[in-house]
Amino acid sequence: MLLRSAQQGAGARSALLPLLRRRITPTGGRRFPLNKNNSGARPTQNRMLVSAPKAGDGPLMERRADRELPSLEQTTFRWSRTLPIFAAVIAVASVAIFNYQKLSSPVVGATLYALRTSDKARAVLGDEIYFAQQIPWISGEMNQLHGRIDISFRVKGTKAGGVMRFASFRPTPKGMFETTEWSLETDDGTVIDLLEDGDPFAVTMATPDLPMGDVDVEEEPVPRGFRKMTK
Repeated sequence: MLLRSAQQGAGARSALLPLLRRRITPTGGRRFPLNKNNSGARPTQNRMLVSAPKAGDGPLMERRADRELPSLEQTTFRWSRTLPIFAAVIAVASVAIFNYQKLSSPVVGATLYALRTSDKARAVLGDEIYFAQQIPWISGEMNQLHGRIDISFRVKGTKAGGVMRFASFRPTPKGMFETTEWSLETDDGTVIDLLEDGDPFAVTMATPDLPMGDVDVEEEPVPRGFRKMTK
């Protein structure tokens, strides 16, 4: 009787064992092998690493902790491709900013106005004297803080075109600018000295802190008999 009960219990345990294994088996159908040293311990789980998602794989519905990390070589290669482009964009933007700063300077506007009113320049270039390019390029140095100006840019008129150059310097920190060159070089190589008729920038380039030579400065009348009203 006891032997028969033991056999029935062993049969029931053997029937329940496949069901228990089926419940703890993962979705992929892989079973967990039992530890040989200790049969009563929890089964060890063997899972394969999931490859990292790639471009075009679709939406990532599940993110597992044991996924494969992306390759560092691909990331480095992308950075090496975009770094030269970034440096080129920064360089072009810096050059454009400095050129716009010189273009918007009153020195360029004053020289262009003096060129328009010059008889020699109008005789060679014609009327409607203006910049030759739609986006003018101002070459040379313009450092008014240290008293050095040496610029040149292309101009054109109704008759011809050329390159106008203007150079001026300030001998002392509180002195006035002195024009050393103001010339026009045409496209055929002819150089015309525009300073022979006089320096039109003597008043324009004067320092505001000092008197401007022979220029008459009107003095404001000083009111007499004015008494400050106190409240």
